[in-house]
Amino acid sequence: MNKKSQKIKNRYNRVSKVYDLLEKPMEAMSMSKWRRVLIRKVEGKKVLEVGVGTGKNLLYYPADIDVTGIDFSKDMLEKARARVKNKKNIHLIEMDAQNMDFEDNTFDTVLTSCVFCSVPDPVEGLKEIRRVCKNNGKIIMLEHMRSKHKVVGKIMDLINFIPLNIWGANINRKTMKNLQKAGFKTKDIKYKNIWTDIVKLIVIRNRK
Repeated sequence: MNKKSQKIKNRYNRVSKVYDLLEKPMEAMSMSKWRRVLIRKVEGKKVLEVGVGTGKNLLYYPADIDVTGIDFSKDMLEKARARVKNKKNIHLIEMDAQNMDFEDNTFDTVLTSCVFCSVPDPVEGLKEIRRVCKNNGKIIMLEHMRSKHKVVGKIMDLINFIPLNIWGANINRKTMKNLQKAGFKTKDIKYKNIWTDIVKLIVIRNRK
């Protein structure tokens, strides 16, 4: 793991105890509702969730789906394990999204929520998701990103250093462009704006 990745990993370990509190503004924007929507869109029986954090999504998976969750913060994973300790279908592993240990074409569905603001090299992370998801599999993402609005986007750029230095999250990532850089075709990417053009629900058919 390079120095940049280690630095962000350390930040997430540091804020793990108060992370749910830091997320409260996002949760107030009906995030729990959209978490349920994410899980309902899952296909197949073998699912990977990248960046599980403290495990808020994990409670919504049906018991008949085999879920593997990864996160590069061991302290965040401890919170997630406590949250789902009685769920036998959920397996949590400390792992870097930019360098996954899984074989190609392992998962029917890959899911993320508010993850690609903090992956140090987002394009590399997206390439890994594309690799481990099966051909014609499904990728479901609930992500916040930089607004295309001229003034709002510039404000996000100016204040990005605040969340970045507190816990390692960028609020000005250009995730839609990063998806294309990672090899996903525009025609296979569908999205819906959830909150202005900043929070998007993205569904991708992983045609390789």
